[in-house]
Amino acid sequence: MKQTIDGINIVNFSNIFLTCFTDNAQNCTPKLLDHGLAYILGGEMEITEDGNITRFHKDECVFVRKDNRVIIRKLPQNGEQFKSIWIAFTRNFLRDFFQTLDKKQFPDNAKRHKGSLQVLPANRPDIMSLFQSLMPFFDADEHPSPELIKMKMTEGVYCLLNADKNFYTSLFDFSEPWKIDILEFLNKNYMCELTMDEIARFTGRSLATFKRDFKKISHLSPQKWLIQKRLEVAQWKLRNENKSVSEVYMEVGFKNLSHFSKIFKETFGYAPTQENTSKF
Repeated sequence: MKQTIDGINIVNFSNIFLTCFTDNAQNCTPKLLDHGLAYILGGEMEITEDGNITRFHKDECVFVRKDNRVIIRKLPQNGEQFKSIWIAFTRNFLRDFFQTLDKKQFPDNAKRHKGSLQVLPANRPDIMSLFQSLMPFFDADEHPSPELIKMKMTEGVYCLLNADKNFYTSLFDFSEPWKIDILEFLNKNYMCELTMDEIARFTGRSLATFKRDFKKISHLSPQKWLIQKRLEVAQWKLRNENKSVSEVYMEVGFKNLSHFSKIFKETFGYAPTQENTSKF
């Protein structure tokens, strides 16, 4: 499927993506729900993990583990637009793949990677072959068959396993993983436009488990908690950062100024402009 969103051309072949900017815009991926293997064809990919920034450039390849702490920015470089191929390895695909493996062949001393980023040598023949074989499909009108897509995803997994035996542990960890503190996650991401299902997955839970766990920490629903959090941060910013209402409402995650002003007044009993009337 081909589509253009905010100046970005995206071709999606069932978890294999080609991304290409049509202008000098930049894109931000807030979080990752699935493991991914990226090959940079042009421009620069900037990945932030726990405050540390790593940059990848043309002809470089990186594996990115699913992680709520990873942020990806895609940027032009030296006048060259950003372009990349991304293979997403879903949990269901990896489960099915795992069932085909001979468990006796698993390396005994494989350990789960500590970081979420693993740089791969892009000049490896298997990696070069994989991504070069995908390029013709993005320039053609013909959609590759589901069987071929699955074969390419399988090829991608073998590229990882052959590059580093520790991927056996990183890829096939199907336990209730990385279950993280809900409030810690929400306090860092309250301004993001995320569904309840996405928040549940980012914190390592099913939606039902997330709702049950959330009831243990707040009498509010998750939606009302997020609104309350955004309003409290907005109030603090207006009082302490000398910013205008039109600046603050977007920073905290509201999309509509009039809605923000209305709900702010309903909550605190006065209009947000009364916090800072000089810059509105």
